[in-house]
Amino acid sequence: MDAFDIIGPIMIGPSSSHTAGAVRIGKYAGSILGKKAVKADIYFSGSFAKTYKGHGTDKAIIAGILGMETDDARIRNSIEIAAEIGLDFHFHEVDIDGAHPNTALIELVAEDGKKVSVQGASIGGGNIIITKINDTEVNISGKATTIIVHHRDVPGMISDVTNILARRGVNIGRFELRRSQKGGIAVMIIEIDGNVDEGVNEAISSFPNVTASTILKAI
Repeated sequence: MDAFDIIGPIMIGPSSSHTAGAVRIGKYAGSILGKKAVKADIYFSGSFAKTYKGHGTDKAIIAGILGMETDDARIRNSIEIAAEIGLDFHFHEVDIDGAHPNTALIELVAEDGKKVSVQGASIGGGNIIITKINDTEVNISGKATTIIVHHRDVPGMISDVTNILARRGVNIGRFELRRSQKGGIAVMIIEIDGNVDEGVNEAISSFPNVTASTILKAI
């Protein structure tokens, strides 16, 4: 347990679950998109759907998408700021089966047409869990730099990627492999200690069986 877990984040209120956690979910979605979002559809489920207006979860999610931190005073005006810069955003109330009560599904579109769908839950004290990226179920806390590698499920892929990290002195804190079926598309989720430069991502992306690689910094 670290200090963040004990005292919570430095944040704009009123609620760490409904505001700070929501900011972090939005920021993670924006990081995965990796570009300026021009369109955002935000789907609130459970408690988020019932209370997002009163608790400012809508402002918090938008603030995160815009890249704000949990203690940024501009969170209170994020809706207006988003409108001023041309972000087309819409909120929806839904029921996501089996989801945590404080769940948001964020669908973002960049100017070049790139799309990403990120589902996450605010689990208390400003902590979050990202549970789905596009169609892949994941379990990411956002507390560590994370490398997400989409690749064809062929022999040798895990050793190829981990050897690159080993040669650069990168220590793996957690490794997870997800695949829909044998021989299909698989996803490596690698949480590491510290940070890595973009050269690591370029080296991983150079493998012919890698379809996409993304480095997400801790938030």
